[in-house]
Amino acid sequence: MAKTIAVLTSGGDAPGMNAAVRAVARAALSKGIKVYGVRRGYNGLLNGDVFEMNLRSVSDILSKGGTVLYTARSPEFNTKEGVKKAADNCRKLGIDGVVVIGGDGSFRGARDLTGEGIPCIGVPGTIDNDISSSDYTIGFDTAMNTAMEMIDKIRDTAQSHDRCSVVEVMGRRCGDIALEVGIAIGASAILVPEVPYDLKKDVIDVLLKNRETGKKHFIIVVAEGIGGIDGIVKEIEAQTGIETRGTVLGHVQRGGSPTLRDRVVASRMGYRAVELLEEGQSNRVVVMKDNHIVDYDISEALAMKKQFNTKLFNIAHEISI
Repeated sequence: MAKTIAVLTSGGDAPGMNAAVRAVARAALSKGIKVYGVRRGYNGLLNGDVFEMNLRSVSDILSKGGTVLYTARSPEFNTKEGVKKAADNCRKLGIDGVVVIGGDGSFRGARDLTGEGIPCIGVPGTIDNDISSSDYTIGFDTAMNTAMEMIDKIRDTAQSHDRCSVVEVMGRRCGDIALEVGIAIGASAILVPEVPYDLKKDVIDVLLKNRETGKKHFIIVVAEGIGGIDGIVKEIEAQTGIETRGTVLGHVQRGGSPTLRDRVVASRMGYRAVELLEEGQSNRVVVMKDNHIVDYDISEALAMKKQFNTKLFNIAHEISI
């Protein structure tokens, strides 16, 4: 059973990370476990940037976006020597368990740290929803709602000018944001990295067909993993004659107050992470499967393949007419 634990956030920030930090701190303290907050991810473990947390350390952070513990890249931690140094620092502080909130890269770090004798539990926090082992990741719902609100505003001007707007949302390897936001805003076409596309067949011809039925403005939602939208914008305008504009939403999707779903899921996951350390578990990642919170061995979780929702993608295509 862990007597003293630490919690850190690593990788890209995501709305809801603070809710997970709060749950970890409050759950641990309620069980009589000492808690350290680690600033700036694994860098904090290497540099000793840690502080002891109490119940009030996490007051009023539920509604805040980003992460109050900050996050940073750590090239040093990616070395064997760096991992050993971080483990040694944990032992000096009496830390016998670490909760790591982040993505796959953060979980690999947690696995390495466990290998050096410091039990770690991973919690999935990334807006892209690209953790293969989990149906849902902290920040995904907030990011989608932010993108939806932004595109609704873009539609107002697209409608006013009879334009086509091509909007790029986040998702390098995973098109989940593009898919669900595309359905939510009534996109004429959705492009994701999981599904090969033919620009003429899947976009140009769709726009021309829709125009024949009386549609005068269009929204195309594209995941960033497609590789940029400039060429798509130019081709649409050249082949259809429709005035076309491109918008990259970018990091606005990472910010903002987390939605109810992100706050609740993060709280459930953070609490379970503490339970696992209390039980003496290590090298586990807490995930959501069929709306249940479960856990897997980190190596097993990292080896899983992400399943794209092809059925939902086909539905989106059929109702875009």
